[in-house]
Amino acid sequence: MDNQKVSIIIVNWNGWKDTLECLESVYQINYPNYNIILVDNNSKDKSITKIKDYAAGKITVKSRFNPTSKKEPIAIIEHTRKKSLEVHKKQFKQLKNSELTIIKNETNYGFAEGNNVGIRYALKNFNPDYILLLNNDTIVDKDFLRELVETGESDNNIGIVGPKIYYYNDPQTIWCIGGKISWKFARGVHIGTNELDKGQYEEKREFDYVSGSAFLIKTEVLKKTGLMDENFFLYFEETDLALRASKIGYKSVYSPKAKIWHKVSKSGGGLSKPIGLYYITRNRWIFMKKWAKKRDYVFFIIYQIIGTVVFPVVLSIYYSNWELFGAYYKGLIQGLKNE
Repeated sequence: MDNQKVSIIIVNWNGWKDTLECLESVYQINYPNYNIILVDNNSKDKSITKIKDYAAGKITVKSRFNPTSKKEPIAIIEHTRKKSLEVHKKQFKQLKNSELTIIKNETNYGFAEGNNVGIRYALKNFNPDYILLLNNDTIVDKDFLRELVETGESDNNIGIVGPKIYYYNDPQTIWCIGGKISWKFARGVHIGTNELDKGQYEEKREFDYVSGSAFLIKTEVLKKTGLMDENFFLYFEETDLALRASKIGYKSVYSPKAKIWHKVSKSGGGLSKPIGLYYITRNRWIFMKKWAKKRDYVFFIIYQIIGTVVFPVVLSIYYSNWELFGAYYKGLIQGLKNE
């Protein structure tokens, strides 16, 4: 099982502090055969400099979840996005977790295409058995990758695996173990949310999708489904990929002994920030046009018409931010226009 090669893709956008804490936890895991590819989406906050300083041992990261590790300096391999498409390295039988590959995007490609940049590089240069998409605002348990891979290897029909995800600020409370799709309302329903972990979710379970914050997918699946749909940019992209995998016979499964902690919506901000509300509103329409059955789509349209006035007003008042009002309608218009 330890022979299965895993390339971990982490996308950073103006979030180097979170990214360093994430990297510190990943470099302490006990799985031997992995490498890390960090894709920077044209950050403006000196992220690249700070990450390099960390790799050189100039920055000490303190985390409530992991002791500070004593490690050798991490070798940096650096590429532009364009150069990453041209590179051809010798294939490694064993991946090097003593290296950190940084790919610098010339613009912000979002979560979907940002991950795709890293995935293409990994497939071309490392020939991994698995790709792990990991949010930069997560902290991982030292056993998490071993548990994810073990679950993946337990069944040839398992294509995607996700961990038990806790809140970073409430470490014993579950954020998500997996998701079901509410088709009439075009939303993912997280299972286990806000429940104190009392051992109630200790069995493997199949779900419609697992969270994109920690999303392990077999390379064989990606070669059949293709990569993430860049049109989504942010939100719904992992659900779309899980459905494409399901369509060709692969399951998305929760691995109960794999654990991570998530700071939750640090980049997009969900419904509370204009960028999050814009993409959630827009992508609901794109997702439903692509996947929904006719009856569910008709219900969704009626529901959206009724909520067109109510949603933006309620959200703007609740979050005391009237920029949300304009973001909602911008997302609605773009979602309707998108084919």
